[in-house]
Amino acid sequence: MVTIVPSFGRIGEENAFAVLARAGQLAAEGRDIVNLGIGQPDMPTPAHIVEAGIKALRDGHHGYTPAVGILPLREAVSRDLHRRHGVEVSPDSVMIVPGGKVTMFMAILMFGEPGAEILYPDPGFPIYRSMIEFTGATPVPVPIREANGFAFSAEETLSLVTERTRLLILNSPANPTGGVTPKAEIDALVAGLAAHPDLAILSDEIYGTMTYGGEAHHSLLRYPEIRERLIYLNGASKTYAMTGWRLGWSVWPKPLYDAARKLAVNAHSCVNAATQWAGVAALDGSQDCVAEMVAEFDRRRALVVEGLNALPNVSCITPKGAFYAFPNVGKTGWKAKKLASALLEEAGVATIGGPDFGVHGEGYIRLSYANSSENILRALDRMGTFLSERAGG
Repeated sequence: MVTIVPSFGRIGEENAFAVLARAGQLAAEGRDIVNLGIGQPDMPTPAHIVEAGIKALRDGHHGYTPAVGILPLREAVSRDLHRRHGVEVSPDSVMIVPGGKVTMFMAILMFGEPGAEILYPDPGFPIYRSMIEFTGATPVPVPIREANGFAFSAEETLSLVTERTRLLILNSPANPTGGVTPKAEIDALVAGLAAHPDLAILSDEIYGTMTYGGEAHHSLLRYPEIRERLIYLNGASKTYAMTGWRLGWSVWPKPLYDAARKLAVNAHSCVNAATQWAGVAALDGSQDCVAEMVAEFDRRRALVVEGLNALPNVSCITPKGAFYAFPNVGKTGWKAKKLASALLEEAGVATIGGPDFGVHGEGYIRLSYANSSENILRALDRMGTFLSERAGG
């Protein structure tokens, strides 16, 4: 029997894809399934972006590109960051990658090894912990608490830093909670990081355009005192409904950029050319499509929060960003993953159990409102019926 190295025994998964597959299987068997599990906008990619991709293919952009991405797209990323955050970012520090996970993979590989510690948000995107464990580093969860509006606490985060901490991962607006960390908390964190000058930071800002109710997103790129150790992560999947195009980008401090480039050469060579030209159109074109999508998500957010708080023994604080709600189901009598499974198998509603996002996720489930209002209302009605009839699990 062939054997693989032991580190693969530590690697995890993103259960949203397993739920998506099971939902698809049930649908193929004739079941009517409402999928609030996957974090994917239900809107199509805006037409001008699609046309740019088609034009690129017709214009002959069929070959390899530089491993770090084409210069016009790196320049477009720089312009976008200046427009949205008022920061100067050289195109030479921008890297184009096939989706957001690649930047996580690179950053964690650079700093993760046995004996090292990496701090990550919990509940948070499951790939953080999966990759940390894969490298042999010790994952240290930073609790993301409902009592704090699902924002991270600067004081609690800093209290977890030790001499072994190599990397701190932050995510705001956040998956799975929809939390947005306010500027005052970010200011306090950055001030506290001055005492830890050798600690690198990965800021996952993939949902940075999606905030509601006057809430502002404050990018860590705005803090020059940490720019030389900050890795910034973003991409087109959520903002432009381009999940299948696989287009992400990151900003790297100069000392780390060449290491990231070498990883790109070894792993994926480059992002496909047509997708990159579509990305130029996305960033340089009208942003009305983004505003329209966010406004629609905001309408759905109101439906979800009102509907969840009307369910038996369920409470849900209002998410301030992204397109997720993270209701508290602790009083239903169900364990979260068991409830999510039963909702799918018995009620035809796909959700994700909170423990799939970390050890602090018990008592919660995640719902994506990146689905139509009609489907959201159908799902809430089914959930209400199920919880009324099956209280206590």
